[in-house]
Amino acid sequence: MKYFIIAGEASGDLHGSNLILALRQLDSESTFEFWGGDRMATAAGKAPLRHIADLSFMGVWEVLKNLRTISRHFKECKRDISVFEPDALILIDYPGFNLKLSAWAKQNGYNVQYYISPKLWAWNKGRIKALRAHVNHLYTILPFETAFYKDQNLPTTYVGNPLVEQITAFKNRHNSPSPAQPPIIALLPGSRRQEVRRILPVMLDVVCRFPDYSFVIAGIHTIPEKLYREILQTHPYGEKVQLVFDATYEILSKAKMGLITSGTSTLEAALFGLPQVVCYKTSPLTYVLAKLFVKIKFISLVNLIMDASVVTELIQGQLNADNLEEEMHRLLHPEHIHKLKTDYVVLYEKLGTQSASREVAKGVVRSIALSSNE
Repeated sequence: MKYFIIAGEASGDLHGSNLILALRQLDSESTFEFWGGDRMATAAGKAPLRHIADLSFMGVWEVLKNLRTISRHFKECKRDISVFEPDALILIDYPGFNLKLSAWAKQNGYNVQYYISPKLWAWNKGRIKALRAHVNHLYTILPFETAFYKDQNLPTTYVGNPLVEQITAFKNRHNSPSPAQPPIIALLPGSRRQEVRRILPVMLDVVCRFPDYSFVIAGIHTIPEKLYREILQTHPYGEKVQLVFDATYEILSKAKMGLITSGTSTLEAALFGLPQVVCYKTSPLTYVLAKLFVKIKFISLVNLIMDASVVTELIQGQLNADNLEEEMHRLLHPEHIHKLKTDYVVLYEKLGTQSASREVAKGVVRSIALSSNE
C-alpha cells in the first residue's frame, strides 16, 4: 500500500513516526511520502517532501501575515499527492491546513483518514458537516471527543492516546532517575516560534526567585537554536538557564516541577507525574477572537480530559512573574502534590493503555479494504 501522511507540528511528527512503524509491521512493503519532521524521516527512511519547520503558523495575525506562503504550500501539497497517488491520505492534527486539504482530497477520490481529530467541539462546530463529507474515518485520542463526533454521525474510533504508549516505552527503557541536585524546574515554552518569543521571557522572569533550583529549557530542533539564544542573551537571568535539545522526556522525568506551554506537553508532563503550571500567551488579536469563538472551560489537555481544574492555567494577562511565583510555591506543598498526583492516576486510567498507533494502522488498512470492495 502507498500512504501519504501530513503532519505540521512536532507532536504530529512524533505520532506520525509511530504510525509509519505500525503500518510497516502490518505490511513491510508499504511505501510512504509525507510532510513531517525528523522523526517521521527516521521511521520512513527518507526525507520529508516538506519539513514541519516550514509549516508552523499559529494565531490569526501570524496566519494572515503568511497567507501567500500557506497558499503556496497548499498548491505544492496537492501536487505532491497527485504525483504519488496514495491508497490512503492520512492527516494528523494540523486542522487549519488539513481540514481544507481534506475537501480537495475527497473531491479527487482519495481515501481520507484523519488521526488526532480537529478540535471542532471547541471552536467551530459548524464545520462538522464538511468534515463528515470529506473524511472516510476519524481517529480520536481524547475520550470525550468520541461521543461528540459519533453523535454527529461521523465514523469515529477512539484509539487510545499515543502519549501513553510513548511515555510507557520511555519509562521501560530508563530506570527511575535519581532526584537531580539541585532540583530541576523544566521550562517548555512551546513548539512554535511565536509561542517561544512570547512565553519564554515570562518564564525566565521567575528564575531569580528560586535560587535553589536549576532551570532547564527543553529545546526542540524545529525551533532555531538562534531564537532561544537571543532570548537568553537579552534577558537578565538568561545566563542562569540551561538549554538542552531533544531531551524533553529526560527532563520531565527528572524535574521537580514544570512551567509548560499549553498543548501536548501538558499531558506529557502529567503522565510523568510532574507538578506543573500551564502557561499561554498569544497576540492580542488572536486572544480576543479566541474569547469570542472558543467555547471551552479550559485550555490544557489535562483539565479538558478531567473536566476539572486539576492544573492551574495562566493565560494572557494572567501570565506574569508574580502569578507564576505564587503557583510554583503552591506546587511545592506536599498536600497539593499528593492531590495532584492522585488526579494524574485518574487521568491515566481515563486514557487507557492500548497502542494508538497500532489501532490507527489497523483502521486505515481496514478502510482501504472496504473502499476497494465497494
